[in-house]
Amino acid sequence: RPALILMDELAHSNAPGSRHPKRWQDIEELLEAGIDVFTTVNVQHLESLNDVVSGVTGIQVRETVPDPFFDAADDVVLVDLPPDDLRQRLKEGKVYIAGQAERAIEHFFRKGNLIALRELALRRTADRVDEQMRAWRGHPGEEKVWHTRDAILLCIGHNTGSEKLVRAAARLASRLGSVWHAVYVETPALHRLPEKKRRAILSALRLAQELGAETATLSDPAEEKAVVRYAREHNLGKIILGRPASRRWWRRETFADRLARIAPDLDQVLVALDEPPARTINNAPDNR
Repeated sequence: RPALILMDELAHSNAPGSRHPKRWQDIEELLEAGIDVFTTVNVQHLESLNDVVSGVTGIQVRETVPDPFFDAADDVVLVDLPPDDLRQRLKEGKVYIAGQAERAIEHFFRKGNLIALRELALRRTADRVDEQMRAWRGHPGEEKVWHTRDAILLCIGHNTGSEKLVRAAARLASRLGSVWHAVYVETPALHRLPEKKRRAILSALRLAQELGAETATLSDPAEEKAVVRYAREHNLGKIILGRPASRRWWRRETFADRLARIAPDLDQVLVALDEPPARTINNAPDNR
């Protein structure tokens, strides 16, 4: 039997009466038999992206590949081609025959569509690489945060203004195009918080989740250690903290100070929580 088989068009549907309805099922059987397979697939054929592709192109792709099958590949190589180059190949008849190529250029392979599909392919591949990196960081000894991307950890405290802090983190994550997490650390001392403050914390966590964050409540007597441990486990290198608008010199070491002392490799972004008091102007009558 062969050691390796090359099969084009992973998402292809087989002819009626074939052993399997889909080509990816043929490949699945070959892999189970111990035969390696090299294959190709376009990003628009991934099942999880079907609705996204339809929204961008206006065309519903019928032939799809289950994401778990794609994710199970030992290796994925991204073949990236600028949209203009691909359209030129279509015009030269290197992809489809003449009539079919012209229709493709006018519909699915419009330049705007190709730019969007190219971004989807790059992001999908980047997500896979990120998963590989996170798996590797699970090995013993890999504890430092790798600043390979902007990834944010928001620390929600029990002070007022947490929802303002959440919105600031969401805006920053949006500008950076980064993933973000939001955590609250519950210590034994904080178990005695008034019910109103506890509701405010839960409300802030819900808001963070609604705005796209992955949220968690941690339990640890040392808040800063819990935050650093979570940041390292999830490779989050940018920490967002709330800061009172004013700080008196005689105050003790702050949470941000303690965090910087034990984790100098983590960047900090401080957001003022308290609004400055409104100015009051008394207009006294002019008695001159």
